[in-house]
Amino acid sequence: MEKEAGPEAVVTRCDDPWYDEPDPARGGRDGGAAVTEDGRSGPGAESGRGPAGTCLEAESGRSAADIYLEVQRSPAFQEVRRRYRRFVVPASAAFLLWYLAYVVAATTAHDLMARPVAGALNVAVLAGLGQFLTTFLLTWAYVRHARLHRDRAALELRWDTQEMTRGVRR
Repeated sequence: MEKEAGPEAVVTRCDDPWYDEPDPARGGRDGGAAVTEDGRSGPGAESGRGPAGTCLEAESGRSAADIYLEVQRSPAFQEVRRRYRRFVVPASAAFLLWYLAYVVAATTAHDLMARPVAGALNVAVLAGLGQFLTTFLLTWAYVRHARLHRDRAALELRWDTQEMTRGVRR
């Protein structure tokens, strides 16, 4: 790698990959606490780099795996997962039932599906278009639910996890 991109290319960075804009309320140019080459935090330090360009471990000496397991077991993470499942399981079940009903009706109820509704439109065409419509409606509902009920809590968990892996506790 050094031959192609130079010695700077082998530096491992711990920047937050999710955001391009810094959050001044959290410190550092990428939202994390800035750290100098010798492991001290301070202004002007390059964020997330430790000795020899490696990511810093938490101050308590815990590994990243321990920190992620702790976050996974936390009540906040469990609440985000509960909210996710409370929407996704019923919505998926309802859509699957609607799809299977359409397929079963199309294969077994020929007379029903061939019944004209308006002009050249019959029940089968309207039900098929309804499948597309419900796909878009389900996508809209999922995005809306995520924005209103999960995104803020998930973002807080992400920041907390990032700070814990950098050794910074809120």
